Parts: sequence; C-alpha cells; structure tokens
Amino acid sequence: MEEVERIFAKLPPEAKRELLDYAEFLLQKYGKREVRGFKFTWEGKLKDVKMTSVELQHRALEWRDDVSD
Repeated sequence: MEEVERIFAKLPPEAKRELLDYAEFLLQKYGKREVRGFKFTWEGKLKDVKMTSVELQHRALEWRDDVSD
C-alpha cells in the first residue's frame, strides 16, 4: 500500500481525481458482493403429479417435440 500512496502523491490533481473515481467504481463493483443462494420457491408445487421424475422428464421431452414441429 505504501507504493500506491507514493505513486498517488506524484500524480497531478486531475489524475488523482480520475484515480479516485476509478477506485470508487472498483469498490462498487467488487466491494459489497451479495451472496445469493438458490431460492426453492417451486418446492412442493408438483406434489399432486402422479408420476416419477423420470416419467415427467420424458413427458417434457414429448412436449418440446410437439412445439418444435
């Protein structure tokens, strides 16, 4: 960090402002990274479907074939 301060001190005022603007941009980009997890809002929605997951997958493939024709 001392190297950054040394270089910053040598810059003209307009370059210092530009460097500060860029540092603020980087802080916004990388500073507060929100950890997002998966939301399982669909959980339990298919409880009334009377088929296995494999059967449902096959049915979905059939539906896709019907749409693409």
